[in-house]
Amino acid sequence: MGKTLTFRRGVHPREAAGGKHETGAKPIENAAAPSIVAVPLLQHAGAPAKPMVKPGTPVLMGQKIAAADGYVSAAVHSPVSGIVKSIQTRIAAGGRRVDAVIIENNALDEWDTSLLPVRDPDDPAQLLAAIREAGVVGMGGATFPTHVKLSPPREKPIDTLILNGAECEPYLSADHRVMLEETEAVVDGLRIAAKITGAKRLCIGVEENKPDAIEALRRAVGGDAEVCVLRVKYPQGGEKQLIQTLTGRRVPSGGLPMDVGCVVLNVSTAAAISRAVREGRPVIDRVVTVAGAVREPKNLHVRIGVDIDSVIEQCGGADAQVNKIVLGGPMMGQCAYNPNTPVTKGVSGVLLLADHERERPLANCVRCGGCVSVCPIGLMPLMLYAFARKGFYERARDEQHLLDCIECGSCAYQCPSRLPLVQQIRAAKSALRRA
Repeated sequence: MGKTLTFRRGVHPREAAGGKHETGAKPIENAAAPSIVAVPLLQHAGAPAKPMVKPGTPVLMGQKIAAADGYVSAAVHSPVSGIVKSIQTRIAAGGRRVDAVIIENNALDEWDTSLLPVRDPDDPAQLLAAIREAGVVGMGGATFPTHVKLSPPREKPIDTLILNGAECEPYLSADHRVMLEETEAVVDGLRIAAKITGAKRLCIGVEENKPDAIEALRRAVGGDAEVCVLRVKYPQGGEKQLIQTLTGRRVPSGGLPMDVGCVVLNVSTAAAISRAVREGRPVIDRVVTVAGAVREPKNLHVRIGVDIDSVIEQCGGADAQVNKIVLGGPMMGQCAYNPNTPVTKGVSGVLLLADHERERPLANCVRCGGCVSVCPIGLMPLMLYAFARKGFYERARDEQHLLDCIECGSCAYQCPSRLPLVQQIRAAKSALRRA
C-alpha cells in the first residue's frame, strides 16, 4: 500500500467492539421518507439563511426555501415536496436554538424543474455560482460554506488541493462508504474544485484502515491525483494536520490553509460539488452513520431536517442503557438534548453511547503534561484551562494562543484527572466573541 504518513502527537481513541469496522462494511441504505421535516435556517458557519417562504406556501423537492444572508452564509433547500406549515424554533445540537422551516411531505417527491446542470463546465465562475446556489458546505462537520473556501484572495494563490478521506473519529464510516459507493462523484468534485482554484497538485488522504477505499480511489483518479495513505491516528482528519502530513507546511498561528497555498475539502463535500455542477442538485440529504448502543448499526442516506429519533428507530431503536446521544463523532461531536433535533448538513453520525462512569467532583490538574504531549497544535492545554477558569480570557488568547485550539479533545482524552479541558476552552472562546 506504500508508505504511511502522519503528523506529530495525537491520540489513538478506543471504541466499542465492532464500531467503525462494523458499519464500514455496511452499504448505504436509503432512510424512509419522513412525513414532516424541520429544516434549520442555520446549519452552516456564518449568518443564518433568510427564509423565502411563509406558512401555507407549496414547495418542491430541491426548491430554495432560504437564501444566503451575506457572503459567509449558505442557501437552504427543501428535502421534500409539500406544504410549509410554519417556521418554529428548534433545539439544535449542543442545545442551541435555531429557526427551522417545518414542511409537511406530500410523498410525491416532485422535483423543482428549475434545477439544471452548469451550462459551461469549463467556466470557474459558473462552477462557483452553482456550488453557492446549491448550499454546499463542509460536510465533515465544520460546515464552512464551500464557495467561500474556494474563493481565496488573489494574493494567496492555491497550488495544492486536498480531499480529506481520513475519517479518523471512532464509529464513523459515512465518508468511507461515500468513497466506495460514490467514488466517481468524489473524484469529479475534486477536479471541479481544482478548476476553480487553479491548484495543480491534487491529493486525497485516506487512513490505512480503509484499504478498499484507497484502491477504489486510485482506480478512479488515474494519474490526475495522488491517493496518500495515512497512519491511523486522531485527529489525522484535522485540516492543519492533514496539510502538515501531506505537504510538510505548517499553517501559521492565527492563519488559514490558504496562507500556505492549500484548500482542504471533505470527500462528501466533493461529491456534493459534483451533484451541484452536473445536476444542479442542492444539498438536501447526506449519509449518516448510526452506531454505538443501537440494535442495528447502519449507514443511512438521510434527508436534511429529519429528527434523530426517526433515524434511530430505523436502526432498531436504542439499547435500554443509553444515556447520551452525540451528533458527529465521539471526540468532536455535540450532544443532542432533544429527540426532535433535526439532522443537518454537518451531521455525519448519530451515536448512542452508554457512559457508565459515575459523576465525581472536579479533580485537580496533577501537572503530568499528558495534555501537552498529545496536542496536535503544540499548545499547553493545562495553561489554557487554568486561565479560562480564572476568567483570564485575553491572557489565554495572547499568551497561550487560545484561538489556535481546534477543540479536537485529544487533551481531555489523555487527561488522568478527566478535567473538562475542551469545555473550558470553548467557554473562553465564546466569552471573547461576546466581548
